[in-house]
Amino acid sequence: MEHVDDITLREAQAMVDRWITGIGQRYFSPLTNMAVLAEETGEVARIMARQYGDQSFKPGENCDLADELADLLWVTMAIANQTGVDLTDALRANIDKKTSRDADRHKNNPKLRTS
Repeated sequence: MEHVDDITLREAQAMVDRWITGIGQRYFSPLTNMAVLAEETGEVARIMARQYGDQSFKPGENCDLADELADLLWVTMAIANQTGVDLTDALRANIDKKTSRDADRHKNNPKLRTS
């Protein structure tokens, strides 16, 4: 696997594809990958609940948030690859959508005021 250093989202998607089609042999089905995405989301939630919420870690329990977030990125990229989604384009469009839709929404939200 190539060294990961200052890569673009598009490059990361390509790296995931090369790993899956080489070392991993093939993609899991889209439905399996959706289940893996839900599983990984649960692992992030578990760490967040223990590290920032009211729960505590069990002895020997994995508490590597960075690794679990990377797992989420990985499976998201796998799903994008196998369904033809370019995440670079999708993220740009999503940011544009949020910027247009929410230009004043958060500024005018009294719940978010810090004064």
